[in-house]
Amino acid sequence: MGKTLTPVRTRTRGTFAQTRRRRTTPAREDAGRARFRHALRAEWIKVRTMRSTLYVVLGTLLTGGGLAALNGSSAGDEFAAMTAADKLAFDPLSTSLKGYILAQVTVALLGGMVITAEYGSRTVVSTLSAVPHRSRVLAAKAAVLASIALVTGWATTFSGFLVGRAALKGAGAPHLTLSDPHAVRAILGGGLFLALAGLMGLAAGTLIRSTTSTVTTLFATLLIVPAFGPALPAPLSDWTAKYWPPSAGAQIMTGYRDPALLTPWAGLAVMAGSVAVLLAAAFLTFRKRDA
Repeated sequence: MGKTLTPVRTRTRGTFAQTRRRRTTPAREDAGRARFRHALRAEWIKVRTMRSTLYVVLGTLLTGGGLAALNGSSAGDEFAAMTAADKLAFDPLSTSLKGYILAQVTVALLGGMVITAEYGSRTVVSTLSAVPHRSRVLAAKAAVLASIALVTGWATTFSGFLVGRAALKGAGAPHLTLSDPHAVRAILGGGLFLALAGLMGLAAGTLIRSTTSTVTTLFATLLIVPAFGPALPAPLSDWTAKYWPPSAGAQIMTGYRDPALLTPWAGLAVMAGSVAVLLAAAFLTFRKRDA
C-alpha cells in the first residue's frame, strides 16, 4: 500500500502546482501583453467620463464666444475715435480671438487633472498594475488629451472668429472673412496652441502630482507672468513678451505684424519646443518615480 500511495501523492502535488501556475501565469502575461491600443481605450474612457472634461469643453467654448463678442463690440465702438496710427495697428483678428487667454487656462487645467486626479485618488496604482509599461500609459493620456484639446480648440477659435467678426462688422470696424489666409492660419493655429496648452498642463501635473500646486503653477505660467511682464525691467520685459512660451505661441492668433515680436509660426514653434521639453522631463520622471 505504501508503494501505491507515493506516486498518487506525487501526482497530486504536481497537478496542484500545475493548476496554480495556470491560474497565476495568464494574469501576469495579460498585464505584460497590454498594448498601446488597450491603454488608449482605457484612458479615453477615463477622460471622457470625468465630469471636469464636459465642464472644461463647454466653459472653453462659452469663454471664447463671450469674450469675442465683448472685445469686438468694445473695440468696434472705439475704432472711430482712434488716431491714424492706432487704426493702422488695429488687429481685428486678435480682437476676435482674445478668448484664448482664458481658454488656454481651462484646457491646461484639464490636462493637469488627467494625471493629478489619479494621484489624488490613488487609482494610478491600479492603472500601472494593468499597464506596467509607464511610458505607454503617459503616451495614451497625452494622445487622448491632445485630441480633445485640439477639437475643442478649433471649435473655440472658429466660433470666436465668427462672433467677433459679427460684432466688429456691426460696429462698423474693420473685420476679416474666412477667405482671408490670416484668418485660416489663426483658426487652425489657435487649435494647435490650445492643444499645446493642454499638454503643458499634463506635463506639469505629472511632474508636480498635486492638483493644487499644478493649478497654481499653470495660473502663474499662463496668466500672471504675461500680465506682469510689461512691469519688469526693460530687457526682461522685452524677452518675456517675445520668448515666454504662452506669449510667443499666442502670436499665431494675430494679424498685425509687430517687428519686435516673433512671427506667428516661429512663436508657435517656441511654444511647441517648450512643451516638448516639459513632456520629456515628465516621461523620465514618471518612469522612475514611485507611484
